[in-house]
Amino acid sequence: MTADKKPLRVLSLGAGVQSSTLALMAANGEIEMPDFAIFADVQAEPESVYVWLDWLEKQLPYPVFRITRGNLAEQALIIKTSKNGNQYQKHAPPAFILDEDTGEFGIMMRQCTSDFKIDPIRKKLRELGGKQTGVEQWLGISLDEAQRMKPSRDKWITNRWPLIEKRFTRYQCLQWMQEKGYPTPPRSSCSFCPYHSPAEWLRLKKEEPDSFDSAVAFERNFQISMSHVSGFRGKPFLHRSCQPLDTIDFEEMLKTYQTDLFGNECEGMCGV
Repeated sequence: MTADKKPLRVLSLGAGVQSSTLALMAANGEIEMPDFAIFADVQAEPESVYVWLDWLEKQLPYPVFRITRGNLAEQALIIKTSKNGNQYQKHAPPAFILDEDTGEFGIMMRQCTSDFKIDPIRKKLRELGGKQTGVEQWLGISLDEAQRMKPSRDKWITNRWPLIEKRFTRYQCLQWMQEKGYPTPPRSSCSFCPYHSPAEWLRLKKEEPDSFDSAVAFERNFQISMSHVSGFRGKPFLHRSCQPLDTIDFEEMLKTYQTDLFGNECEGMCGV
């Protein structure tokens, strides 16, 4: 970073509750204005997210760059062959694995956020001169999700969390939206994200059945793809119960559900 240039201020726009609140707070003059916002499109979110983003962009006095590396759902199913002949999969979601022979349970390493969110945003920031000026990147993490705060892996990017500074929780973001007369934003994440709570799976099933059906189809196809990966043992599922999505009674599950897996999402880039 050079001393005579101010760092770029960029809002990482996930188009969920928290980042949408930040975007509109800036538009209302309640926080300083970013130079621009970036939405990293994995091309696999529920339709409600794209409808919301179309509306949100019209409310903002600063530009929103939509970038994409392609369709995550399609690319996660591609099996590649290494030089030594081993077959592998490159863009895995953090699916749950059940070894049906031994009963052992595991979780796949998550590559999707880095490959389809962090890396494309980093590339766009470089294109816009961020490596020369430095970047202050705003992330929509609220006070109740403070455990998701992580520093940037790049020395030229400094992460900032304005909602933490304002002591705002996710609930307060929703309250702020309501008080300003704005619609309620959707939850932003892939339709097939294993971090979904039973409530979100149930919402998708009832309110966005096409997205739920696409997640069911993805799960089946992902199981087929992973069966070809060299050395991979077990069967991947999108719910930690390791049951097929279309067989789960989410209403019954909600009666005893307590754990929020998304709160443990470690990159701070999804679902906001």
